[in-house]
Order: sequence, then C-alpha cells, then structure tokens
Amino acid sequence: MTGVWHGQNQVELLINGEDYFPRVFEAIRAARHEVLVETFIIFEDPVGQALQQALIEAAERGVRIEVTADGYGTADLGKAYIEALTRVGVRVHLFDPRPKMFGMRTNLFRRLHRKIVVVDGEVAYVGGINFCLDHLQEFGPMAKQDYAVEVRGPVVADIHRAAVELLAQCGVDTPGAGLRPSPGSQGRSAMLLAIRDNDAHQDDIEDQYMAAIRNARERLLVANAYFFPGYRLLRELRNAAQRGVQVSLILQGQPDMRWVWVLGRLLYDYLLRDGVQIYEYCEKPLHGKVALADREWSTVGSSNLDPLSLSLNLEANLFIRDPTFNQRLFAHLSELAETRCKPVTRQVLRRGYWWRAPLMFLGFHAARHFPAVLGWFPAHRPKLTTAAAESPDTIACGSGKS
Repeated sequence: MTGVWHGQNQVELLINGEDYFPRVFEAIRAARHEVLVETFIIFEDPVGQALQQALIEAAERGVRIEVTADGYGTADLGKAYIEALTRVGVRVHLFDPRPKMFGMRTNLFRRLHRKIVVVDGEVAYVGGINFCLDHLQEFGPMAKQDYAVEVRGPVVADIHRAAVELLAQCGVDTPGAGLRPSPGSQGRSAMLLAIRDNDAHQDDIEDQYMAAIRNARERLLVANAYFFPGYRLLRELRNAAQRGVQVSLILQGQPDMRWVWVLGRLLYDYLLRDGVQIYEYCEKPLHGKVALADREWSTVGSSNLDPLSLSLNLEANLFIRDPTFNQRLFAHLSELAETRCKPVTRQVLRRGYWWRAPLMFLGFHAARHFPAVLGWFPAHRPKLTTAAAESPDTIACGSGKS
C-alpha cells in the first residue's frame, strides 16, 4: 500500500477551500460508479451541506458512496444530516466513536486524521482540508490556511486501495471494491502514497521526511501547523542547516490551539542556534502540512509534525517528485514567508529566557522520548460504526486490527 513510486501522474496544488471544494464537488457530481470519502471533520455548515447535496445527487444516479469520518472530529453530526444520506444509499461510517463524558469528547488519541477523496478510481484528492466553513476566507480572521492536491494517474490506485482496505480492516463489506482504477498515463510527476497506522506503517511518513532532509543539498522549506517532532527529525533539520542547506520553517503565529504553539516554541532556540530560519504565519491560523526539498521533492498531506500525527493517528501524505510542482509550492510559500510572516530571532526568544530555559529543556526531551513512551501502550483496534438506512440510531459495528 505504501512505499511504491509511480511515474506518469498529474498533480495540481489546491490552496484553501476556495480551490479545493469546487474541484471535489464537481468530481462527485460527475461520478459514474464510486465515491470514497475519508475525513476528520464534517460540519453541518454551508460546506458540509454542499457536500451532502453533491453526495445525494450522485447516490440518486446509482453511484456507490462510502463516507468515513472520525468519531472525535465529527462527533456532533446530526441525525437528520446522516439520515438524508443513508436514505438514498450513502453509507456513512464513524471511526471509533465514543460517548461524551461530562459533555466532553474523550476519544482524543489514535484518530482517523486522513483527508482522502477518490472518484471512480480516476481522480483523487489528498491533503489537510476538512469539510467545514473555516477553510474558506469568508469565515473571517480565523479562516485556516491549508493545502491539498488533485491527482490523476497510476498513484490513484494506491489511494483507492488504502481507502478500501481501511473499510475492510474494520469489518465493513465493500461491494464494488473490485473497481479497477485506471492507470493511464497522465503527466510527468512521480508520486508515492505513504500512510501512517498503528500496525505495519508506523513510521512510513516520518521516514520519507527523514530521507528527504538527509539528502537535501540546497533548500528545505516546511510549512506545518503543529510542530513538535521527535528528536530524530529535529536533529536532521539541524544537521542539514550545519552542512549549508537553507532550512526554513513556516509555523503558526496565530494559533487555533495556543498550548500547542507554546510547546512548539520551546524548541525554537535549539533550531535557531544552528541557522534554521523560523517564520511565524500571523495572518490567520496555519493548518497546512506541506514541505519541499531542493528543486524536485515535495509533500502534501494530513500529517502534522507532532506526536499525535507521527505516533498515534491514521494519516496519509503524498510525496511528489516534480520540478514544476516543487517550484509552484516554493514560490507560494516564499511569498507567504516574506509578506505574511514575522521572522523569529534568538534575540526575541531570549526575552524571559531565564524562566523559559527549564521549559525548553523539558520540551526538548519530551519531544525526544514521547513517541517511545506512547509505544508502551497497546494500540486499540479501530472500529467503524455504520449508520443504517432506516435510522441513524441503528448501527452495525465492525472491527479489525490497526
């Protein structure tokens, strides 16, 4: 499922919901056989309603549709919304839902964080964008900055297979899963799909990052929303800067979760003192998970560089070898850094250093050891709860190993 590079793909960068939602909804409306959707969040806002309408119209034409959303991120999806989908044959699955305790969601860890859409095995969308209004500029100053890609070509078969296998692992029967995605030549991009799970692919995404950082000779540019990686990746970023690679990080400056931003900042001095450049994006919350190395390698996906994504969640990233795409992403991120970010300097960090130094020490070693500590705990088996057509309260459960 992961680890195989395919050539002759076509890729297009989609920036924010303004690019992403029209493309996805258009593809669903044009679907002839099958639509597979995986996402962390669906909200009942205008975006969620537009998704619902596109899926209903496709299902009424006889298209088989599987929608899988995370039970934590999509905990509040209403019965009427689900029933409108199941009534026309859309199968709606919630990944590992748990009851709330004192009004709070309790299933924080090992979430389905992938964002994948596959239509007819011909076109796929992978990235970090959920189905909610806060990925559109009309949402206001807290609208998120985020990315996805539209891809066609042989790699779509791997994306399709990943979505089908998740359903099968969780005991969901997949009629029509025999659909054979078209491998036809589409473009000049080589691509690899890497997933992260709690079984055979625990380090696949991190390993691809590590290889790119080690092999970089000219430039590394990472834009990541939640930055608190393990020691291995931190060390490789420093090593790259020490051997003369221009290493730049674009991180959150207007965080949607302030405590995550505080933790990430504890690691800044460790990187800055060896020449890593850090920019904080302050125009709005950064939600992207993208990176590039030198003039060919890039990645776009759902995985943050933090313990939840690298050690716990189910994630999916596409790794791309394409000079044209690399340059497109580089130009965009460079403009972001130059015009909409503030550089972080050691002088700024030194203010109040006396009280932050102990926290920096603890934060650094927490990043170093946290993935190993998590490995002491058994990974529970993922479950999908499937809404029945006659009533969203009637469910059929399946489970399999993660």
